[in-house]
Amino acid sequence: MVALLFLSLAFLFIIGTPIAIALGLSTTLIAGMGDLAPLQLVPQQMFNSINSFPLMAIPFFILAGYLMQVGGISQRLVNFASSLVGHITGGLAMVVIITSMFFAAISGSGAATTAAIGSILIPAMIAKGYHVNFASANQAVSGALGVIIPPSIPLILYGIAAKQSVGDMFMAGVIPGIVITISLLISAYFVSKRKGYLGVEKANVSDTFKAFKSAILSLLMPIIVLGGIYGGIFTPTEAAVVAVAYAFIVGVFIYREIKWKELPKIFKESAVTTSIVMIIISTAGLFSFILNRLRVPALVSETFLDITTNIYVFIIVVNIFLLIVGMFMEAAAAILIFVPILLPIALNLGMDPIHFGIIVVVNLAIGLITPPVGINLFVAMQISKIRIEHISRAIVPFVIILFVDVLIISLIPFFSTWLPSIV
Repeated sequence: MVALLFLSLAFLFIIGTPIAIALGLSTTLIAGMGDLAPLQLVPQQMFNSINSFPLMAIPFFILAGYLMQVGGISQRLVNFASSLVGHITGGLAMVVIITSMFFAAISGSGAATTAAIGSILIPAMIAKGYHVNFASANQAVSGALGVIIPPSIPLILYGIAAKQSVGDMFMAGVIPGIVITISLLISAYFVSKRKGYLGVEKANVSDTFKAFKSAILSLLMPIIVLGGIYGGIFTPTEAAVVAVAYAFIVGVFIYREIKWKELPKIFKESAVTTSIVMIIISTAGLFSFILNRLRVPALVSETFLDITTNIYVFIIVVNIFLLIVGMFMEAAAAILIFVPILLPIALNLGMDPIHFGIIVVVNLAIGLITPPVGINLFVAMQISKIRIEHISRAIVPFVIILFVDVLIISLIPFFSTWLPSIV
């Protein structure tokens, strides 16, 4: 039954069936065979998978991201980041990375970060003499920060799948996000130095302060969200609602970039994105339910522990496995399918579940920039009008850097567990 479940799922993936439908069809096929589960449990279990109060944070964070994307946030963040590092060698490449880090703390989405910042900075980099392949790859990899730095939808999903505090997961993502940002800044500097990409004119103190003043409302949003959660003012779900209200007020009444006639389109796009995510969650929840009925997590855990109890071997195997999974599968589905299988092994080996969650999310973030399903690549390609083989070659050095980051984060739990432990 287990073999048939995974073979049917693999077949549906190969013929191009959307992930959510493939999960639902393969699971329903197995559920309908024998006495594993009555068919009436299929819709019930799908509903139960999304009948969760913490999951309500997802549609609100998605809506907040869309409001911020349209509400004039991007350009203000670009101006502020440019005033800080624009004059350094490779300044514009660094501006992309720093602005993406700021926007990631607002949108929670890799694709949204890539689109919002890339539409401004990819053309700007090309105009300043940066090669189009490097400019596109730099933006795609910077956009991956959107799922690592909180608030992040994959961090929410892991918290739910692993029964961990979403607030703790948010705090755990801060230092790894900063570590990855610093590594990307260093690489951008050395690549730019080798290729002769110079910075722009240095901003004076007055210009920097002016840019900061213009962007301060954008920068305050993650402080309000995380500060409110850890100050005991509201839950992560309530924080998402606060984020929507804040984004709406700033975009419509303060920056006045969002017109009233644009709101229906924003709500529609948010609803469509939310629907896609929720369908994946519901069918992945059904898939996990059947896996538990088949005792797959327990069998995998027992088999692995019979082979080795070395935690470092487990970390290497999990990293390689998740990197491959991220190349072919959406992060939401991957988390909900594989966390129930892998987490029991991690716990048996003494790993902190918060630390393990960061390992999972960072690995799957790399999947955003690796073909064939790397959505950040496709967003950057659409902006720069280049072919997949060109951006794929340019992304290789960045993937190597991120893999080193993954190893550092995996082997040093301090980066993931320190902030949650002190708050």
